[in-house]
Amino acid sequence: MSVAPCLPGRALAQGVPAAPATRTAHAMVVTIHHDATDAGVEILRAGGNAVDAAVAVGFALAVVLPQAGNLGGGGFMLIRPAHPDPDHGEPTFLDYREKAPAAATADMYLDEERNVVPGLSTVGYLSAGVPGSVAGLSYAEAHFGKLGLARVMAPAIRLAREGYLPSDEELATFHDEHLTRFPESRRIFQRDGDFYRPGERLVQPELARCLESIAADPTGFYHGDMARQIATFVQKNGGLISADDLAAYECKERSPLIGHYHGYEILTAPPPSSGGIVLLETLNILSGYDLPKLGPDRSTAQVHVITEAFRRAYMDRGDYLGDPDFLTMPLAQMASASYAAAWRKTIDRTKSSPSATLVRPAGFMPPPPSAPPAAHESPQTTHFSVVDADGNAVASTYTLNFPFGSGVTVPGLGFLLNDEMDDFASKQGVPNGFGLIQGPANAIAPRKRPLSSMTPTIVSESSPPVRPGEAEPHVPGRLRLVLGSPGGSTIITTVVNDLISVLDNGLDIQTATDAPRFHHQFLPDVLQVEKRFPAPTADALAAAGYVVQRAAAFDEKAEGVWGDSELIAVDPATNELLGGQDHRHHFGKAAGY
Repeated sequence: MSVAPCLPGRALAQGVPAAPATRTAHAMVVTIHHDATDAGVEILRAGGNAVDAAVAVGFALAVVLPQAGNLGGGGFMLIRPAHPDPDHGEPTFLDYREKAPAAATADMYLDEERNVVPGLSTVGYLSAGVPGSVAGLSYAEAHFGKLGLARVMAPAIRLAREGYLPSDEELATFHDEHLTRFPESRRIFQRDGDFYRPGERLVQPELARCLESIAADPTGFYHGDMARQIATFVQKNGGLISADDLAAYECKERSPLIGHYHGYEILTAPPPSSGGIVLLETLNILSGYDLPKLGPDRSTAQVHVITEAFRRAYMDRGDYLGDPDFLTMPLAQMASASYAAAWRKTIDRTKSSPSATLVRPAGFMPPPPSAPPAAHESPQTTHFSVVDADGNAVASTYTLNFPFGSGVTVPGLGFLLNDEMDDFASKQGVPNGFGLIQGPANAIAPRKRPLSSMTPTIVSESSPPVRPGEAEPHVPGRLRLVLGSPGGSTIITTVVNDLISVLDNGLDIQTATDAPRFHHQFLPDVLQVEKRFPAPTADALAAAGYVVQRAAAFDEKAEGVWGDSELIAVDPATNELLGGQDHRHHFGKAAGY
C-alpha cells in the first residue's frame, strides 16, 4: 500500500455531495428530530441556557422518538460552562446510566446448561434495568438550569397532549415485532394493528399526564405512587425492578476526562462509558502522524493508520473497562503519551496488523483479567448537541438500548422500559450482538451500571500554558466542536471519524457529518465500512490485508449506514455556530437564532 502524496486535506475522497451547514449567530440545537430541536430552540429563545434546552430536548425526544428517546432508559450529559473556572463552575459529566436491580444475578440469563437464553436479556420485563433518565434530566435542570423543570418540560407535555406527525420513515419503525408482543405498546404505537398512516397525529395522553407529574415533582418517579406503579407492574410480569431499586437510584456527577490533540483540548466521557478513554487513546496514537500529508479524508493511507489506532485502543477497551464504582481501571496508563508512542511503533505503514498477532507494549499496563469485559449500545441510542448565546455547551447521549427498548410500555404512564441489562455480560467470554467479547469486569451485579460506548465530547482550543508559580484552574480556550453519536460499538469510531474530518482534514461540519464511516473494534478482525464508502479505498485496504465488510452489501434496498452524528462547530473566523445534522435520517434538524 503506497502512501499518498502531500495534499491540503480539504477534499473528501470520492466526495460526499456538498450540503450547507446550518449557520446561526447566537445559539444552536442539533437533534435527530425536528420537533425536539424546536423544543430546545423555544427554551433558548425564552432565556434558557444550554442545559435548559438540553433538558427540554431530552424530554421532547421521549415523546417523538420512542425508539430511543426515553423516560425509561438512561445516559450521559457532558456540560461545559462558557467560562469554566472556580467562580463560574467547572465542566462536569452527569452519569444517569441505568442500574441492575438489587435482585439481579450474574447468571440470570442462562439456562440449566449455562447457555444464554436467546432474547431474555433483550425483550420483555426481565431485560429492564432501573431507569435513570428522569433522575439525570431533573438533576441537570435543578443544578445547572435557569428556568425550572415545569417550563423546560412544557414543549414535551404539549407534544404528548396535542400529538405530533411522524414521518413515513418513523411510521415504518412502529411495525417492530417486539411492540406487538406487549398489549400497551401494541395499543399506543400500533393502534392494535390499525397502523398509523402518513398525516395522522400520534397523541399520547397517558404520557402527557406522566410528564405533568414529573414536571410537578420529579422525585415521584422514584418514590411514592409512580414508583410503586412501575415496580408492581414489572414484578407482576416477572421482572426484577422493585420500589426499593427506584428509591435507591441516583444520578452521579463525575469528572470528565481531558486530553489534548494537535492543539485542541478534548473534554469527554469517563467510565462507565468506555467511549472517552478509547477516544483519547486513539487520538494519542494518531497524534504522531500528520494525517493530511498522508492524503485526503477517507484516503487509503489515512484510513489505514486510523484503523490501526482503533484496533489497539479497542483491545485495551476489551481488557480493562467497567463500572468505576465496582473496579479500578488503568485510565492514566491508557491515556499516557508514552504508551501511545509505544503502540504507534507497532503499526506497519504498509499493511494490516492481524488482531490475533497484536502484543501490548510491555511495561505500561497491569495484567488484564482472564476474560475481557466489553459492552455495547444498540444503534438506537440518540445524541444531541446544544450551544447557547453565552457559549455554554452540552453534549448528551442517552438510550433505551435496542429499538423501543424492552418493548414494554408501563400502563397508565405511557413510556417504554429499557432493555439495558443486555449491556452486561450475560455469559463471560461469549460475543454479544456486536461481536464484542464480554467478561468479569462487566458481569451482572446488583445495583451495578453496565459499561457503555456513548461518547459525548466537547472540543476547545488548548489553553495558553500556565506560567510557573501560577494557579492552574481549568480554563480552556475557545469552543470549537460539540459532538457525539449513537451506533453501538461504532459510537467511538464515529466520533473519531467526525473529529478528524473537521480538525485535521478541514471538512465543513455538514460534509464531515455525512461522510461515509469506517470502524474496527479489534475483534472480530473486520474493517467495517458503510455501503457508500469509496470503493477504490476499500479495495486498496483489502489488498493491504484487511478483511473489509461493506454494510448491507447484499441488500439493494438498505442504505448500509450506522450512527447519527448531531454536531455543532464554531467558526473561528466569525464565531458563528455551524450545525451539522446527520442526513442518514430524514427527520432531524439543526436550528437556532
